[in-house]
Amino acid sequence: MNHSSTNSTPLVTYTLIGLCVLVFVAVEATGLPQAELLALYLPANLDFHYWQYLTSLFMHGSLTHLLFNMLALWMFGTALERLWGGSRFLFFYLACGIGAGLIYNTINTYQFNQLSQQLQALGLSVEDLQRIVTSGEYRTDLAASTIELLTQYYIFYISPTVGASGAIYGVLVAYAFCFPNAQLAFIFIPVPVAAKYFVPAIILLDLLSGVTGFSIFGSNVAHFAHVGGGVVGFLLMLLFGRSERRR
Repeated sequence: MNHSSTNSTPLVTYTLIGLCVLVFVAVEATGLPQAELLALYLPANLDFHYWQYLTSLFMHGSLTHLLFNMLALWMFGTALERLWGGSRFLFFYLACGIGAGLIYNTINTYQFNQLSQQLQALGLSVEDLQRIVTSGEYRTDLAASTIELLTQYYIFYISPTVGASGAIYGVLVAYAFCFPNAQLAFIFIPVPVAAKYFVPAIILLDLLSGVTGFSIFGSNVAHFAHVGGGVVGFLLMLLFGRSERRR
């Protein structure tokens, strides 16, 4: 690490924040009919494109979602960029974000396929499943429990994922590696907690929420994307540590 990178303006972090704000304002102001091309869909969905693993990182579903993510990016990203320099930070951020999307879609595809098998075992044909995802229509002779499963199947298919949260969870992990004793405050805990305890606890909470379906963070939260970003960040930090030792 050189002296100039420690004190330089974190331009990459500010640019990432600016792009997220710009995209949010553009979508809110104009409706951008092509906005759905930027959000991340399930690979089974006809609207899925590979570039969405990148573009979805710059989209947010609400002002609150945007503000929380950008606050976290500013708080933790600036410290890391000053420590590492812009190029390394940008690589790390994008790798965590894209990795989070890949892990999230892998888990979602598995769950989607499991639902498909369950529904076919209950007597629905492939054509029935195709009809629900293309038109939202289903047979009227189905049991209530089957309709509930079919609704889950439909939601998996049509719901896109947006936000920088996966990348930011990777940044949180890196921050805990680099500044383990930094004191962080959490909205539900009145006393500051060291980063080395705070970050694993947050990721564990997300993992439990993803597995159980019970979330203290609210509804429509992509818990496995958060966990995925944290896992990618952890693996990258192990690699970074090894390369630093070799140097």
